Amino acid sequence: MHIRDIFAQQSTTFSFEFFPPKSPEAAEALYASMRELEPLRPSFVSVTYGAGGSTRELTRDLVVKLKRETTLDPVPHLTCVCHSEAEICSMLEQYASAGISNILALGGDLPRNQHDYDRSKDAFRFAADLVGYIRKFNERRLHPDPRGFGICVAGFPEGHPGTPNRMKEMDYLKAKVDAGADWICTQMFFDNHDFYDFRERCQLAGIKVPIIAGLMPVTSLKGMLSMAEMAAGTRFPAALIRRLNRTGGDADAVRNVGIAYATEQAAELLDHGVRGVHFYTLNKSTATRDIFTNLGVKDTVSMLHAKPII
Repeated sequence: MHIRDIFAQQSTTFSFEFFPPKSPEAAEALYASMRELEPLRPSFVSVTYGAGGSTRELTRDLVVKLKRETTLDPVPHLTCVCHSEAEICSMLEQYASAGISNILALGGDLPRNQHDYDRSKDAFRFAADLVGYIRKFNERRLHPDPRGFGICVAGFPEGHPGTPNRMKEMDYLKAKVDAGADWICTQMFFDNHDFYDFRERCQLAGIKVPIIAGLMPVTSLKGMLSMAEMAAGTRFPAALIRRLNRTGGDADAVRNVGIAYATEQAAELLDHGVRGVHFYTLNKSTATRDIFTNLGVKDTVSMLHAKPII
């Protein structure tokens, strides 16, 4: 479903993110996790794209399989780094023919073994350029939906690691929206005040598209360290660290603290009118399902018809 229709029908969206498997065993486990989340009827699910397009085929195959074999609505990532215009066009054509409705357009990261890669070889230098190209692709009417793809871009409540100048950062985000983005999905954050301030600064900059908040529950100390590596600049508030310290490193206690903290974050965001919540699942379903249970959410669709009980 095109994102504009999703937002028109749902006052609050709930969505999940997965990354492509790297082996048949991982593929089987991931598919099982997705099936476990399917009854929650999320608004959509996004599928990541490896640095430099390293998982291009895996992402495409998983997205097409989800579209074909499940009720989930997949949103594939697409990046600029290490891609020619012909490669981007081919991916868009394949997604259009498969009936994929939306794309998440990103600048992307260089593969770790290609730090000296010459970005002048890329057809698109910045995410705004890629958004503009997808918009032109839409105008060619190659998609079964006359509106073409809905386009999502990333937002960074704690600041983009590659843009220390926070004023310029907002200019770059505005450029992506002006190029044709339909909505913004934020990078993960652990202090809701960062999100509220980011949302207000977007309003001041004239950015009027929906903004959904990205959350990732801490489920292990090892995973927490991986988060810090994966998203440079992520800030872990003292309140969260204090709670984790009280666990003494016990794995079950750490998981319980992480789920409780993410539940509190999500509940407060909902109370403050967030347009949507996007859960970074790390390809596991249990933590996300536990958060939904704690929030009292049966599934996303049932929320549309909920009536006040008090």
